[in-house]
Amino acid sequence: MFDQDLNLNLNGLPLTEEEFAFYKDLSLFFNTTQDLLCIADTNARFKRVNPAVIKLLGYSVKELFSHPINYFVHPDDQDKTNKTRTEMFGGKPLHNFENRYITKNGEVVWLSWTSVYAPERQLVFAVAKDITLRKNIEHEKNNLYHKLEAVNKELEYFARIASHDLRAPVSNILSLFDILDESKIDDEDSLNVMRLIKKSTERVYSTLEKYIDDLKNKEKLHRLKSDQNIKETTRSVIDSIENIINKSNAKIETDFLAFDTIPFDKGYLTSVILNLLTNAIKYASPNRAPEIKILTRFLGHKKQLMIIDNGLGMDMMLIKNKIFGLNQTFHQNKDGKGLGLFLVKSQLEEMGAEIDVESEVDKGTTFIITFNNG
Repeated sequence: MFDQDLNLNLNGLPLTEEEFAFYKDLSLFFNTTQDLLCIADTNARFKRVNPAVIKLLGYSVKELFSHPINYFVHPDDQDKTNKTRTEMFGGKPLHNFENRYITKNGEVVWLSWTSVYAPERQLVFAVAKDITLRKNIEHEKNNLYHKLEAVNKELEYFARIASHDLRAPVSNILSLFDILDESKIDDEDSLNVMRLIKKSTERVYSTLEKYIDDLKNKEKLHRLKSDQNIKETTRSVIDSIENIINKSNAKIETDFLAFDTIPFDKGYLTSVILNLLTNAIKYASPNRAPEIKILTRFLGHKKQLMIIDNGLGMDMMLIKNKIFGLNQTFHQNKDGKGLGLFLVKSQLEEMGAEIDVESEVDKGTTFIITFNNG
């Protein structure tokens, strides 16, 4: 540095024109950069700061120079700041050291420091970046993660109880079918209905058994991926809700020419397709019969599964950040509980897949699943 008042260089000689121009540019940089530039002594006191420091912390130059630096550091970070400073004086470089400062109005700001100690001058030259926004986002993300973890535990508990409590009555219904004498039913339509009910009940029982086994093994094993046939899984799901499809007059088209297998958990794949398919039927437009397309395609080298409907649609500008949230519903439908899409997203993320949605009001919705490792 140089003494602006005396206009001398480090050797105590008058500045040349070239030196003066250099120091003028350096001074301009020091005063205009948005990063925090500081010079401190070995007693941990500011000797010089640029306007960015004053603007962020809110203290005057006189106030900043009147106290040790730790006076402005958050109490919880003072010990580690002292330790790091001592290590720097011992020759250890200081890069991207993060600590908190308290501004004059009491706000907490996060700074990331890179500092150099110049023993010959007994000074520390430091640059800091304000990383408060990034830290706040990280904090919010961690909070959301912990909330999601708590919700997942609650859902697992619910699934455990529901699966256990439903198993007995469903088993009882199946036993009633065993003692039912079909020869005494003369009406063929009634007999077909009875067989359909039995078939659906057997599927429910089989699903419950799988859920119970999965929950028992959850603490022992992570879900294992194996090649799943999307075409067969989709056909099985359609068969399981045949009555719902017929009642809604839904038309379902499938196209798996791009690919029909994917490494995935079988139970999760069934659940995802079931939730998205029934969702398309549930939120059909009252002005037209549901038309649903289920197809696969490649986007670059990535495999995608698409479920497209012509239903009520949604205003994505209003709900794009909420659509996969727990207990979020966007239509006045008494059957909507706000759980299905939350489960779909959770299951896909556990399998390393992503889901996006495109929708327009009264034009329909498209769910796009991208398999990142398929």
